[in-house]
Amino acid sequence: MKIVAATIAHETNTFSPIPTRLADFFDDGPLYGREAYDFVRGSGRSMAGMIAAAEAAGATVHLAVAGSANPARAVDEDAFEIMSAALCNAVREGCDAVFLEMHGAMVTSHLDDGEGEILARVRAINPHIPIAVALDLHGNISRRTIENCTTLVGYKTYPHIDIVETGRRAAETLLAALRGEIAPTLAYAHCGTMPNMLRMATDRGAMAEVMAMAKEAENAGALAVSIFGGFPLADSRFTGMSVVAMTDNDPETAQRICDRIKSFAWERRADFQVAFEPLDTTMIRAAAIIAGPVILVDHADNCNSGGTQDSMDVIDAALRHGLDGIAAGPIADAEAVAAMIEAGVGADVELAIGGKTDFSPIGGSCGALVLRGIVRTISDGRFTVKGPVFTGSKVALGRTVVLDTGRLKLIVSEGRCEPLDLAMFRFVGIEPTEQRYLIIKSKIQYRPTFGAIATEVLDCNGVGFASLDYTKFKFERITRPLYPLDS
Repeated sequence: MKIVAATIAHETNTFSPIPTRLADFFDDGPLYGREAYDFVRGSGRSMAGMIAAAEAAGATVHLAVAGSANPARAVDEDAFEIMSAALCNAVREGCDAVFLEMHGAMVTSHLDDGEGEILARVRAINPHIPIAVALDLHGNISRRTIENCTTLVGYKTYPHIDIVETGRRAAETLLAALRGEIAPTLAYAHCGTMPNMLRMATDRGAMAEVMAMAKEAENAGALAVSIFGGFPLADSRFTGMSVVAMTDNDPETAQRICDRIKSFAWERRADFQVAFEPLDTTMIRAAAIIAGPVILVDHADNCNSGGTQDSMDVIDAALRHGLDGIAAGPIADAEAVAAMIEAGVGADVELAIGGKTDFSPIGGSCGALVLRGIVRTISDGRFTVKGPVFTGSKVALGRTVVLDTGRLKLIVSEGRCEPLDLAMFRFVGIEPTEQRYLIIKSKIQYRPTFGAIATEVLDCNGVGFASLDYTKFKFERITRPLYPLDS
C-alpha cells in the first residue's frame, strides 16, 4: 500500500500584521520527500501519528510536503500554491490513500477556505481516493471540507495534549475502511456561535460538557465525534463553532449527533463568552496577592494566535501598580537584542524595548518602554519543550537576552514563541517557581506547566492583534448572524 501524505498547516489571524510567506513555514520553508518524512516522523505532530499507523499496517508513506507556520495573517498565494502543487503532483503519480495534517482555519490571500480547497483539488485528481484528515480543535470547518474527505478527526483537548493521537485515529479509521471493516460516513453542523478561546479549555465549563457529549456518542458506537471551537480571529465565511460526527455507514445517526450537540451549544452560548475587566483593575487584584508565583496571562498578544509579541501594556501596568519580583517574556525586539548584545553581559544599559508594532488599528498601545537594567544573560535562543503540550518541539527564538531592572527580569528575543513550558524561563537562567509574578503571552496552552506552579492565575486584557475582545476588530466576511456579534 502506498500512501501520499502532507502537512500543510496554518491558523490564520486575518487581522495580524505579520506576513505568512513560504519561508515562514518551518524554519526556512517547507520540507519535501525524505527530509520531510524524517523530520515529522519523530515529532509531536498529528502526522507522526498518521505515519505510525501506516507503518504498523505495512504501508509505504511518501510525505510530499511538510510545512507549518506560526499563526499570522493570510497565507501568501504563492506559498499556498507551491505546497498544494507538491501534494497534488504526488497524488497524480498514483497512490492508494492520502493522509493530510491540516489546521482547519487557513485563510490565504486568494481563498477563505484553504483546507477545503486542498481537499477539493485532491478529489478532482482522483474522485474515489480515500483521504484521512487530522485537524486542530480551533478549525473553522466548511461543508466543502467534509464533502471531500473519508475520515476526519479533530483534537479533543485544549491545551492540546492529544495531537499525535488525533493523527493516529484519523489514519487507523481510514485503514480499517480500506480493509473493508467499516464504511465511514460524515455529518456536519455549524453552531451559529463564536466562542471565546478562553472558554474553550476542555477541562472545565460548557466546553467540558460538550466534549463529554462527544465521548458519550463515541461510546455508543460513533467512530469519532469532533467538536471545533473555531478560531475567532480568522474572518471567513466558516468562522465559529462546528461539529463533525463520523459513523459506520449510518448518516442519519451522524446527523442526529451533530444536531444534538449544536442545540446544546446554542442553548449554552452565553457560557462560552468572557467579560473583560480593565487592565488596571486586574493589577490591583494582583498586587493584593501575597504568595507567588502569580501568573499574569497577556492573552491579547499571544504569538500562537497571531500576536506580534511586542506589546508592553501588561508589563507597563504591572510596573505602574508597584508589582515587584516580576519575570516576563519573551518580548520580540531584534533591535533591543542587538543593542544589549553589543553592550555585553554585565553592562548597565538604558533603552526602549518593545512597542515596535503600530497598534492604532485596534485602539492603540502604551508603545515602547524605556527600561534601565543589567544585561544578565545572552543565549542563542534554542531549547526543547519538555512539558505535555508540543512535547519534544525544538524552539529557535534567535538571539535572546535577559535584562534585569531589579523589579523585572525581562526576556527579549529576536523571534517569537508562546511560553508553553517552564523551559521558556529556565533556559536563560530564570527559575519560574522563585518569581512572585510571571507575565506570559499565552491563552490556554500554558496551563499544564505554568498553571501547575501558580498560586493564582489572572487573565489580563492587554493590547494586541490576538485580543479576544471582539469589539476591537472589524469583521467583514463572517456568515451572519453569529453570536455574540449578533445578539
